[in-house]
Amino acid sequence: MEDNVDDDSLYRIKEGDYVVLKRGDIFKAVQIQPKKKVIFEKQWFFLDKAVGQLYSSTFEIVSGGILQPLKPKHTESSTDAKEAGTDNRNIVDDGKSQKLTRDDIETLKEQGLKGQEIIQQLIENSSTFRDKTEYAQDKYIKKKKKKYENTVTILKPSCRILAMMYHGREPGKICHLRYDTLAQMLTLANIHAGSKVLVFETCAGLVLGSVMERMGGYGSVIQMYPGGGPIRAGVESFGFPEHFHDMLHEFPICHVNALLAGTLDTTAKDPSADSKKSDMAAEEEQNQPEAGRQGSPEEQSMETNSGADGSHDHEKDEKEKLREARAQGKKVKQEEKRKKLAAAAALLEGRNADGLVIASRFHPCPVLMGLLKFLSPSRPFVVYSQYKEALIECYTKLKEQGGTVNLRLTDTWLRHYQVLPNRTHPVLLMSGGGGYLLSGTTVAADRSQRAEEPAAKRLKLTDTDG
Repeated sequence: MEDNVDDDSLYRIKEGDYVVLKRGDIFKAVQIQPKKKVIFEKQWFFLDKAVGQLYSSTFEIVSGGILQPLKPKHTESSTDAKEAGTDNRNIVDDGKSQKLTRDDIETLKEQGLKGQEIIQQLIENSSTFRDKTEYAQDKYIKKKKKKYENTVTILKPSCRILAMMYHGREPGKICHLRYDTLAQMLTLANIHAGSKVLVFETCAGLVLGSVMERMGGYGSVIQMYPGGGPIRAGVESFGFPEHFHDMLHEFPICHVNALLAGTLDTTAKDPSADSKKSDMAAEEEQNQPEAGRQGSPEEQSMETNSGADGSHDHEKDEKEKLREARAQGKKVKQEEKRKKLAAAAALLEGRNADGLVIASRFHPCPVLMGLLKFLSPSRPFVVYSQYKEALIECYTKLKEQGGTVNLRLTDTWLRHYQVLPNRTHPVLLMSGGGGYLLSGTTVAADRSQRAEEPAAKRLKLTDTDG
């Protein structure tokens, strides 16, 4: 019985959890915090009442922004469906079919009518609803539900849901990476628990979080990042447990060449220490003239203002303590950064990584050529790009350089279908392209055999000439 309770708690919403709000095809990632107002689709509410409920539950927003679990409805009123027309040819969209005005609808809301009751009022006051076909009536009701029903569904975050959220709201942040393409990347790179994976991405942490989710907290992930620090906004939305972050390491892409050449010094102290000394010396020089002035003949005025000088000294001591505290905090952060760099370098020095995933807005060719050297033989790699020209260049260079087999450059085409009785057809609005993928497998190149082959051919040529 205790095991069942523990298993059940995994599927219940808890305070501090990261969740995804859903209404129709629109998603939003938020964190459950007490008495925090959340605005979603022009509506505000509090998530306090959702704590303890099961994930994937649908809630109704009542007055005061309070969430109330929505009871499942077995059958909807189908009285109007019997009075359906045969076709819509005589219906004219002149804007006069609805008797209720916007002010009337706002009055109904103020009276406390719920979404379903408002929709029923709209149906009763529509002069053309009964003349519409059964399919048109269903479409009308669905459209009004989306507008007037105050419901929201709370989902547990996953790579599929978050990928759909980013692609629907901010596709530019994830380089227009579609969720089906992300699924192929995880499969082609053979991401699994216990492996060592290199990830270079500029997709707001979505690809990194998806790799961590697939690994389940076992193994090690090394994030190669450009710039001053790694960007992991998307990783937070997954709401991973603490032990998931223990397997995450980071390494700046600018130090890759130094690591490959063996010239990277991870034990060196921070170079900004010298600049600190110079800053301190400059401050002392500025203070010296003030000390000289204090030794000037104006001693009487100094004695009269002794109280002011005392307060000035006190402020100076406080500023000095604050500056020392900041310097100490900065030193601790730099030491942590140095330790992280050393730990990631130790993992990379073995050059025995099990997979490589690249998905960034930068040109992938130089990044791929550098990071491939850290993979063991017979290991997969996958590169995503929004444009095929960049991957064609990578494909050509890999063919010339050798060391890889099974190179494939693919493009995925996805189409959504509406599946309903007697009206199944492709959805008209859909994404044009999901980007391109270059995948392959590394092999151990036998360079000694390559060097001997040309020599043997030259010997044969000299024999024939003789």
